[in-house]
Order: sequence, then C-alpha cells, then structure tokens
Amino acid sequence: MSITAADVNKLRQMTGAGMMDCKKALTEADGDFEAAIDILRKAGQKVAAKRAENATNEGVVLVALSADHSNGKLIALACETEPVSKVADFNNLAQSILEAAVKSHAPSASALLAEPLSDGRSVEGHIIELTGKIGEKITLAAYENIDAEKVVSYIHSNNKIGVLVAFEGVEGTDVTEVGKDIAMQITAMKPVALDKDGVDAETIQREIEIGKDQARQEGKPEAMLEKIAVGKLEKFYRESTLLNQQFVKDSSINIRQLLEQTQKGLTISTFKRVALA
Repeated sequence: MSITAADVNKLRQMTGAGMMDCKKALTEADGDFEAAIDILRKAGQKVAAKRAENATNEGVVLVALSADHSNGKLIALACETEPVSKVADFNNLAQSILEAAVKSHAPSASALLAEPLSDGRSVEGHIIELTGKIGEKITLAAYENIDAEKVVSYIHSNNKIGVLVAFEGVEGTDVTEVGKDIAMQITAMKPVALDKDGVDAETIQREIEIGKDQARQEGKPEAMLEKIAVGKLEKFYRESTLLNQQFVKDSSINIRQLLEQTQKGLTISTFKRVALA
C-alpha cells in the first residue's frame, strides 16, 4: 500500500522516532500502525544489542526522599554522550523511572525495570524504545533504595553524582546540616566502605601487596615487608573508610567523632554513592 507523508508524521507523533525510520517501519508493516510500532521497538532492541559494549559515562542521577525522610531512592540513567543527557525525552524518562520507584518501592533494579510507567509499558520497554529513537546505548546504571531513621541526600552540581546517607540514633536531632556535610565528603573523598569491617577481602589483599611492593622498592628487608604492609593498610583505612576519614571541614576529628559530637549515639548505618564517569 501507499505510505503517505501524513501516515509517517502520525507514526512519528505516536513514537517520537525519526521520519525515515517511521517510513521504513510503515512500509515493512504494510501500513499497520501497531505492527510498525513493534518494528520500531524491535529496532530499538537491535540498537541496544549492537551497542551493548559501549561505555555509558554520561546521564543523570536523581534522588527522592519520603516526606519524613525515612526512605531514600536514587536512580542513575546512563547514556553514551553528554548531548543525549540533555535531551528532554531522556530526562523525562529518568524522572518517570524515579517516580515509578517511589510508587512501587521496588526492592531491586531488576524489579524496577519491570515496573509499568503511565502508559502501562515497562521501564525496560521505554529504555529500549528510547535507545532505538536516539541511536545510542541507554541503561539504568544504578538503583538504590534505603530505609533509616533519617536519610539525607545530595546531588552534585553536574547531576552525575548522587549520595544517600542513612542515619540511626537521631533522637530528635536535626541532622540535615551534618548530613549534607558528610554526603559532600562522600562525594569528594569516595570512601570504599563505612568502616574497616566493610572492606572486602580482595581489596585488603591488594592493598597489602601494594604495601609490600612499595616497601620492597624502598629496600626494606623481606622479613619486614608484611609488618610494613599492615601499617600501610591502617593508613588506607583512615583514608578510604568513611567513619575513619578526617572530616574535610575540620581535620582534627574524623567522621566517627563528628557523629558523636553531633549527637551521642548517632551512627551511619549505610551510605550509597553513585557516579557516572
């Protein structure tokens, strides 16, 4: 059948896909709009598969807190290039995904991908469709969902780094200001864990081997290498675990001491830092 410019424009309005893509899909579907939409979605899947190995270092990070700040959710929608991260459709989808997370209280990223958006189609389906429309890889790079007595959030000015910090033992204390300070510290100092016991065995072993190698290069005796490496590991803990890090605003105390000064018994149960880079 003959495909008119009006048909192509109608499909474009329905899907947001490019004019040539719409014409090709309608031609292949013999003018059947529903079939053409399926073809465009399948094209999106093909684009996603073709670009599966591409790096997605751009995008947006968004957070939402419950009214009482006892829950925090964070999503990162990633793409390949900065211009795409500025596109309205991309940002609208990111906001819709965050709203779906808030509504569903999805326990995991895979669960969130299965959640329906306003038109009934899944988050994953929308991501695939937008991948086909834009022509580069788009992915839900991160989803965090934490509960605590009080959750504080922070989004860095470039919208590519987001942090959630979960506080316990608040006892009526307003932790907003100290929470923001700690969230900003997490953004800048990139702690690998909350405390020493949260550092994984692989990281510890790697740091010990690095310490041994440094000592060996300094000419230290082989018998002393293990002891020296353990000493360097303590330095690593001070620099790379949140509670043991020096407070950026006051280097005379660490974060554990800052919490104690703010409110006796105040603790951080967990934190989440997500960065697109």
